[in-house]
Amino acid sequence: MNQESEPEPEAARRDADAAESSRASRGWWDRNADEYQREHGGFLGDDRFVWGPEGLDEEEAGLLGPAERLAGRSVLEVGAGAAQCSRWLAARGARPVALDISHRQLRHALRIDGAAPAFPLVQADAGALPFAGGSFDLACSAYGALPFVADPVRVLREVRRVLRPGGRWVFSVTHPVRWAFPDEPGAEGLTAAASYFDRTPYVEQDERGRAVYVEHHRTLGDRVRDLVAAGFRLVDLVEPEWPEWNRQEWGGWSPLRGRLIPGTAIFVCERD
Repeated sequence: MNQESEPEPEAARRDADAAESSRASRGWWDRNADEYQREHGGFLGDDRFVWGPEGLDEEEAGLLGPAERLAGRSVLEVGAGAAQCSRWLAARGARPVALDISHRQLRHALRIDGAAPAFPLVQADAGALPFAGGSFDLACSAYGALPFVADPVRVLREVRRVLRPGGRWVFSVTHPVRWAFPDEPGAEGLTAAASYFDRTPYVEQDERGRAVYVEHHRTLGDRVRDLVAAGFRLVDLVEPEWPEWNRQEWGGWSPLRGRLIPGTAIFVCERD
């Protein structure tokens, strides 16, 4: 007898607090880590540092600083997934720690490294980092944690706490303007269909109304104010243009849309 498949989650726009968002993120990434790595692992590579679907590479961008100066520096990667970015950092002599909320994502890091990673893997919530203050020289996150948390200032304050004075924090998120457009890679994704100023979270919920996926929207101004509230100084805001060589679609990201509207925002910050 064939078992009935689970019903598709219902999409909604509703409030979701920090606890519900954290539970949903942990569960979603544990369930979907295998598919995510199968679908995107080739593009991400095992040891590349890619900031987003556009394909901007840290090797080229140098947002954490010149690659030759990374040696010996302690780096926290937040929302590391299979730790591709940490692996790139380790190859340049840095001392990374890869943190993710999902146990299954970190299992993929072990798979890539043959169960013997050259750096620590830590499962934890980004809102409660299990490190002493001033533990790291740098911190980074490529689409990790911040799009999925209800209280981004809490995460930012935690990152600031574990950074040493003068430490750099660089993170990428979906460009806020994208929230006004349908998440479609084709022409239907080029017509604004919602208010950019509506901060109501996007929630996928099961038949009992429990969130199984949550994503939170912050406007560009919100992101800047969050950084200031957490004690960071914004050094640069990078909006990668879609390059000619990149012909892939990644969810709602595509060459068609990428040539017309920004898809990723990268915030380069420093802890005073």
